[in-house]
Amino acid sequence: MYRYVEPGPAPAATSEATSRVMRRTRRSGTAPELALRRALHRRGLRFLVDVAPRGTNRRRRVDVLLRGARIAVFVDGCFWHSCPQHGQLPKANREWWRVKLHGVVVRDRDTDVQLTAAGWLVVRVWEHDDPDEASDRIAALVASRLKPPQD
Repeated sequence: MYRYVEPGPAPAATSEATSRVMRRTRRSGTAPELALRRALHRRGLRFLVDVAPRGTNRRRRVDVLLRGARIAVFVDGCFWHSCPQHGQLPKANREWWRVKLHGVVVRDRDTDVQLTAAGWLVVRVWEHDDPDEASDRIAALVASRLKPPQD
């Protein structure tokens, strides 16, 4: 069960440039998310954006929701979701960021469990993944989940 861990008060930004970057960080509609949505749309898939699926915690929002196939797609940023390939802890305030980013990963796994229990298939795409390859994978999953049962 997920339990929020307070990393403590946010430390002051190390520079005005850092502060500006963090203020401009978007939660939804990021460039990798838009690229994936365009690729899915080109494949004829229609979806909802930034919604909480029925049967789940209303505070947990899905980036792309394919309702008919019951597929929840998340486009995870390498920094915020601790990508094993590209995720790095900042040098400044390292311990605070370690606790903060670990909490994000734990919440992600709990969200996966909640969605799966509610009957959704969870697909996570990293921001560095090729949007066309990811959308091909998702389109195949949609087709397999919408295929009528064989006798």
